[in-house]
Amino acid sequence: MSDRAMQEPTLLLLTALADEPRHGYAIAREVESISGGRVKMRTGTLYGALERLLGQGLIEVHEEQIVDSRLRRTYCLTAEGRENLAAEARRIAATAREAARRLGISGETATA
Repeated sequence: MSDRAMQEPTLLLLTALADEPRHGYAIAREVESISGGRVKMRTGTLYGALERLLGQGLIEVHEEQIVDSRLRRTYCLTAEGRENLAAEARRIAATAREAARRLGISGETATA
Protein backbone atom coordinates (compact mmCIF):
# COMPACT_ATOMS: atom_id res chain seq x y z
CA MET A 1 0.00 0.00 0.00
CA SER A 2 1.20 3.48 -0.79
CA ASP A 3 1.48 6.23 1.80
CA ARG A 4 -1.37 8.08 0.09
CA ALA A 5 -4.85 7.92 1.52
CA MET A 6 -7.22 5.64 -0.33
CA GLN A 7 -9.80 7.48 -2.41
CA GLU A 8 -13.32 7.22 -0.99
CA PRO A 9 -14.83 5.22 -3.89
CA THR A 10 -12.06 2.62 -3.55
CA LEU A 11 -12.53 2.49 0.22
CA LEU A 12 -16.28 2.02 -0.17
CA LEU A 13 -15.95 -0.67 -2.85
CA LEU A 14 -13.41 -2.67 -0.88
CA THR A 15 -15.50 -2.31 2.28
CA ALA A 16 -18.56 -3.57 0.39
CA LEU A 17 -16.62 -6.73 -0.47
CA ALA A 18 -14.98 -7.22 2.93
CA ASP A 19 -17.58 -9.55 4.42
CA GLU A 20 -18.74 -11.55 1.38
CA PRO A 21 -18.53 -11.76 -2.41
CA ARG A 22 -21.08 -9.62 -4.27
CA HIS A 23 -22.16 -8.93 -7.84
CA GLY A 24 -22.22 -5.42 -9.30
CA TYR A 25 -25.74 -4.37 -8.36
CA ALA A 26 -25.29 -5.70 -4.81
CA ILE A 27 -21.99 -3.81 -4.54
CA ALA A 28 -23.68 -0.57 -5.63
CA ARG A 29 -26.46 -1.04 -3.04
CA GLU A 30 -23.90 -1.84 -0.33
CA VAL A 31 -21.82 1.26 -1.16
CA GLU A 32 -24.96 3.37 -0.86
CA SER A 33 -25.77 1.74 2.49
CA ILE A 34 -22.24 2.09 3.88
CA SER A 35 -22.16 5.77 2.92
CA GLY A 36 -25.56 6.44 4.48
CA GLY A 37 -27.00 7.18 1.04
CA ARG A 38 -24.40 9.85 0.32
CA VAL A 39 -22.64 7.91 -2.47
CA LYS A 40 -24.61 6.39 -5.35
CA MET A 41 -22.37 4.76 -7.94
CA ARG A 42 -23.53 4.86 -11.53
CA THR A 43 -23.12 1.71 -13.56
CA GLY A 44 -20.26 3.04 -15.72
CA THR A 45 -18.38 4.37 -12.71
CA LEU A 46 -18.89 1.13 -10.77
CA TYR A 47 -17.68 -1.20 -13.50
CA GLY A 48 -14.78 1.08 -14.41
CA ALA A 49 -13.68 1.05 -10.76
CA LEU A 50 -14.10 -2.73 -10.54
CA GLU A 51 -11.91 -3.17 -13.63
CA ARG A 52 -9.27 -0.88 -12.10
CA LEU A 53 -9.33 -2.83 -8.82
CA LEU A 54 -9.08 -6.11 -10.74
CA GLY A 55 -6.03 -4.73 -12.57
CA GLN A 56 -4.46 -3.66 -9.28
CA GLY A 57 -4.96 -7.13 -7.82
CA LEU A 58 -7.15 -5.85 -4.96
CA ILE A 59 -10.24 -7.82 -6.04
CA GLU A 60 -10.85 -10.89 -8.16
CA VAL A 61 -13.74 -12.57 -9.89
CA HIS A 62 -15.17 -15.05 -7.41
CA GLU A 63 -17.74 -16.60 -9.72
CA GLU A 64 -19.35 -16.12 -13.11
CA GLN A 65 -22.93 -17.16 -13.87
CA ILE A 66 -25.33 -16.71 -16.74
CA VAL A 67 -28.50 -15.05 -15.43
CA ASP A 68 -31.29 -14.18 -17.88
CA SER A 69 -28.85 -14.75 -20.78
CA ARG A 70 -26.37 -12.26 -19.28
CA LEU A 71 -23.03 -12.84 -17.60
CA ARG A 72 -23.07 -11.99 -13.91
CA ARG A 73 -19.73 -11.74 -12.15
CA THR A 74 -19.38 -11.96 -8.42
CA TYR A 75 -16.33 -10.19 -6.98
CA CYS A 76 -14.35 -10.70 -3.77
CA LEU A 77 -11.30 -9.22 -2.09
CA THR A 78 -7.88 -10.72 -2.69
CA ALA A 79 -5.45 -11.13 0.20
CA GLU A 80 -3.74 -7.93 -1.00
CA GLY A 81 -7.08 -6.11 -1.12
CA ARG A 82 -7.87 -7.22 2.42
CA GLU A 83 -4.44 -6.04 3.64
CA ASN A 84 -4.86 -2.67 1.91
CA LEU A 85 -8.34 -2.17 3.37
CA ALA A 86 -7.14 -3.11 6.87
CA ALA A 87 -4.22 -0.66 6.60
CA GLU A 88 -6.56 2.12 5.48
CA ALA A 89 -9.00 1.34 8.32
CA ARG A 90 -6.12 1.64 10.82
CA ARG A 91 -4.98 4.94 9.25
CA ILE A 92 -8.50 6.40 9.39
CA ALA A 93 -9.03 5.21 12.98
CA ALA A 94 -5.74 6.78 14.09
CA THR A 95 -6.68 10.08 12.46
CA ALA A 96 -10.14 10.01 14.07
CA ARG A 97 -8.62 9.29 17.49
CA GLU A 98 -6.26 12.24 17.11
CA ALA A 99 -9.08 14.53 15.97
CA ALA A 100 -11.17 13.48 18.98
CA ARG A 101 -8.21 14.03 21.32
CA ARG A 102 -7.61 17.52 19.96
CA LEU A 103 -11.30 18.36 20.22
CA GLY A 104 -11.38 17.09 23.79
CA ILE A 105 -14.03 14.46 23.10
CA SER A 106 -13.98 10.79 23.97
CA GLY A 107 -16.13 7.67 24.17
CA GLU A 108 -19.85 8.22 23.68
CA THR A 109 -19.36 11.96 23.20
CA ALA A 110 -17.20 11.31 20.14
CA THR A 111 -20.07 9.61 18.27
CA ALA A 112 -22.73 12.20 19.08
